[in-house]
Amino acid sequence: MKFTINRAAFIKELNTVQRAISSKTTIPILTGLKLVADDSGLTLTGSDADISIETLIHADNPDNQLAIQSPGAIVLPARFFSDIVKRLPEDNMTLDVTEGFQTEITSGSASFTINGLDANNYPHLPEIDATDAITLTGDVFRELINQTVIAVSNQESRPILTGVHFTLVDNQLLAVATDSHRLSQRKIELPSAASATYDVIIPGKSLTELARMIGDDNPDVEMRLSENQVLFTIGDTLFYSRLLEGNYPDTSRLIPNDSTTSAEFDAKGLLAAIERASLLSHESRNNVVKLTLDPGNNQAKIFGNSPDVGNVEEALAPSEMTGDELEISFNPDYMKDALRSFGAAVITIAFTSPLRPFTLVPTEDKENFIQLITPVRTF
Repeated sequence: MKFTINRAAFIKELNTVQRAISSKTTIPILTGLKLVADDSGLTLTGSDADISIETLIHADNPDNQLAIQSPGAIVLPARFFSDIVKRLPEDNMTLDVTEGFQTEITSGSASFTINGLDANNYPHLPEIDATDAITLTGDVFRELINQTVIAVSNQESRPILTGVHFTLVDNQLLAVATDSHRLSQRKIELPSAASATYDVIIPGKSLTELARMIGDDNPDVEMRLSENQVLFTIGDTLFYSRLLEGNYPDTSRLIPNDSTTSAEFDAKGLLAAIERASLLSHESRNNVVKLTLDPGNNQAKIFGNSPDVGNVEEALAPSEMTGDELEISFNPDYMKDALRSFGAAVITIAFTSPLRPFTLVPTEDKENFIQLITPVRTF
């Protein structure tokens, strides 16, 4: 196997594939990067058994300056190989595999020789031939992930909650995540999904990596399912993830249908106030801020307190407030994550009681996006 390639084009795809390679894997060959050169181009593959990424560098794209002198395949130690490639002196590099999987990498006057492994021992990627593919624009799918993945659990004691639950019924894609203290739910209409129905749980870590891969130049993301794997196609890159097994809890009953107090806030302004209040609350053991609402006098205040440092109090400016007086305490970090997911929107926060979960929805699109936070009992 021997090829020459433009180093910048190679590094771009190498960085993509490396997202799936972990040094902590129990399968030694998975610490390596698989390279396959054939007539169509150069295929790079990385995997940690949970996620796998494969991308193709086309031979017929002049920007890649890819010339394949002899086809073949090799697995190279990913970390060393990546460090070498990124430090080579010239714009182009040549890789030549000789006897016994010895691999020579040359660029200008620099030459490295590293030991490779037999590519035949690399695990095969799952075969997914599902016909029911759904397609979303890249920016919409990235936003969907970022708005829901914030609420997945980090506790392995309930593995099912470490994923985002996706269901597709009647052309409506619903994504829900909860760690039992908060919940995020987003709906998207998919008129093109005709007959497809989905009910899967995708690990939050996989989705976070996927969102980082979706650039502004990726117009569409295609999603396909098999029994225990999901495949996302982004241009020439394939992203595989295992699915979580089990039944996701019924979260619809957690969302209250009515409220006794509601207030409208500018999300960015409220976020800044919560950030200021949490400067002190983070110094205390319980990390709680308190919000008081007095609709009769159109007054809202937020309090942060640390017995060791001091306290903070700030008057808020809701654009509208209705209902009963209320005093409620909550974890400011949950609130900050929720508010960031709304961007520059105006939001409505609806409360039922000081100890019941409260909801945040955008005033413009309240049917399709909801964040829910459980308050903290302070007495």
